[in-house]
Amino acid sequence: MRILVIGTGAREHAITRALSLDTEAHELHAAPGNPGIGQLATLHAVDQLDPEAVAGLALAIGAELVVVGPEAPLAAGVSDAVRQVGIPVFGPAGAAARLESSKAFAKEVMAAAGVPTAMAHVCTSLDEVAAALDAFGAPFVVKDDGLAAGKGVVVTEDRDAALEHAAACLEKPEGRLVVEEYLDGPEVSLFCIADGADVVPLVPAQDFKRVGDGDAGPNTGGMGAYSPLDWAPEGLVEEVLERIARPTVAEMARRGTPFSGVLYVGLALTSRGTRVVEFNARFGDPETQVVLARLRSPLAALLLASATGTLAELPPLRWAEEAAVTVVVASEGYPGSVRSGDPITGIEDAESIEGVHVLHAGTALVPRPAGDDDAAPGEGVLVSAGGRVLSVVGIGADLAAARETVYAGVEQVELAGSHHRSDIALAALEGRVAVPGV
Repeated sequence: MRILVIGTGAREHAITRALSLDTEAHELHAAPGNPGIGQLATLHAVDQLDPEAVAGLALAIGAELVVVGPEAPLAAGVSDAVRQVGIPVFGPAGAAARLESSKAFAKEVMAAAGVPTAMAHVCTSLDEVAAALDAFGAPFVVKDDGLAAGKGVVVTEDRDAALEHAAACLEKPEGRLVVEEYLDGPEVSLFCIADGADVVPLVPAQDFKRVGDGDAGPNTGGMGAYSPLDWAPEGLVEEVLERIARPTVAEMARRGTPFSGVLYVGLALTSRGTRVVEFNARFGDPETQVVLARLRSPLAALLLASATGTLAELPPLRWAEEAAVTVVVASEGYPGSVRSGDPITGIEDAESIEGVHVLHAGTALVPRPAGDDDAAPGEGVLVSAGGRVLSVVGIGADLAAARETVYAGVEQVELAGSHHRSDIALAALEGRVAVPGV
């Protein structure tokens, strides 16, 4: 199959890698991609936020499936444009992607579908925010209504900090935000693949949003993840399927905006039961890196079934028993103002370790300096070009082995000023993840 993957990050590299490992050989293309993806697919310099340009590229290369990775192209209507030219596309229409692009809309859909979630107030002024903060009490949870690359949420004991974040959200065009009650208990990510009617769950993962060890510091796009979750309650996936994913997909269909693609269900396992923290309309990053590392069924068949409304015809998905852990290597300054352009070395050394593979996110190739006699003709220098630079993935027989493997890989990577968390999956390994009431 000729497949076009849209996006630039480690999530898209993970998707492309999984497609390249399918038993059936595919012709892979990506736009705009990154240097890592370029080792597996033909790259095209197309603006991923330009629906007509993406659709035109898909037609030009004769794509048989387009896979839209990030949230911004979905919100921009890229999948709509591709569908209009008659090519199957994995990813929801722009109207359905509002489940992610508007927190207020997601709350409205959950209420209509009877989906358990946090109590919330939608606010359009600081006075409304202040009243909502006082009604719920600390810890305070303030969420930007729109897309914010995983950094639009503040959870804090400091009321002034909550108000400061709220003010920044309200300054945006059509400024609107959501103030929620705080949900106790561990968080879980579960990707559910939908085709507008049917839903197929993948395996749960847990990610780490804070920048520092012990969940210190500000929120990020995600600093690591692992799967499986041996501590998760038995029957969790089925519960999410029946109480959350299927009712949500049914409600979207009832509204005339059927949802196909990934319904990313972010969960909190609270003392009052399972609650939805958020919906996303695409694969999560970095959870995708570990979930797809464990998938043994052909990924292309799953994505095409979602795009063509044929999930019901798919055989049950097969999964590896092994554990997978991913650790994000980030640039100096992330998640604030980051430094770019630093050389990256050690990736080949990392991947020489059994069970390790490295996925590119914020990387770029630049010409070698004049007079570099060690360079092969046309060879470039790999440098950092963003906040989250690499996702190192380790696979092992169990969580302990996967952790040991991934950190051995991380140690091989050299990037000046970079940082990473050293405690990804550590609490789970040490039995310190507790579900309230279980």
